[in-house]
Amino acid sequence: MNNVIQAEGLRKRFGDTQALDGVDLAVRQGTVLGVLGPNGAGKTTAVRVLATLLKPDAGRAEVCGYDVRRDAARVRAKIGLTGQYASVDEELTGRENLLMIARLLDFGRAEARARADELLARFRLTDAGGRAVKTYSGGMRRRLDLAASLLNRPAVLYLDEPTTGLDPRARNEVWDTVRAVVAEGATVLLTTQYLEEADALADDIVVFDHGRVIAEGTPDRLKARTGRQTLAVRAAEPYRVAQLTEIVAALTGERPEAHESSGLVTAPVAGSQVMAALVRRLDEADLAVTELALRMPSLDEVFLSLTGHHADVPVPEESLA
Repeated sequence: MNNVIQAEGLRKRFGDTQALDGVDLAVRQGTVLGVLGPNGAGKTTAVRVLATLLKPDAGRAEVCGYDVRRDAARVRAKIGLTGQYASVDEELTGRENLLMIARLLDFGRAEARARADELLARFRLTDAGGRAVKTYSGGMRRRLDLAASLLNRPAVLYLDEPTTGLDPRARNEVWDTVRAVVAEGATVLLTTQYLEEADALADDIVVFDHGRVIAEGTPDRLKARTGRQTLAVRAAEPYRVAQLTEIVAALTGERPEAHESSGLVTAPVAGSQVMAALVRRLDEADLAVTELALRMPSLDEVFLSLTGHHADVPVPEESLA
């Protein structure tokens, strides 16, 4: 499968801040690359370079075979971009916004009208198309912003934290849109601080921290890098949680987390061998459980193990990258 985006050694400095510090990226055609990292890690700077909005200080990047510096106009013809905040004109109607952008893209009048109507229908905005955008909900504005980025049928779509500030329902609508765009053959680069979002959408993930890529791979491969799973066992009788906790601690050598109200006890484990021993101990103690499972670490746990902090903790260069 060909790489639609290829970047090598990208560097970008803002004053004393090294926003990108030798970033390499490769995005396969027809896939979603999730770019994870806290505010200021360099995610947005990388998107701006790949969208020809910033020139890198060093390194090179190609999008659809075109160099982002030498062939910027050709790159722009191939891409769509949705930033962290909706960029539509609130005084115009939804339909007027799409018509205006289509005309700026050199669509003929009839073609612009047809494409605008098509996208309004696709994003379930036909009934609202004649209303001023300032009357739209946050989810509707985000859908209109996405529609605008798809007017030119881009081969590559950059989504820079597209669900920031949206409620769960609106977020799910954006996720469905991303899946539909990819199903039609587009390639998506998605930056996000939501670990759940990357897990749900991304084929591959890169983790940014302080302007560098510190890890990459599929979601499952990154989870496996921690080398640990979580044992979860729930006592059928909550009053026996203390006894269950002692058993789990003895078998794992770890200090379990115990939730007396729910009866759930969890602890990190290095492998699945503990399961058979735990079942024997539970049987010996005549201790009934309603849940017994091993789960892979979450992406949040992976990020914490890689960086020493959670993905929603900003680093100093927040305002620049």
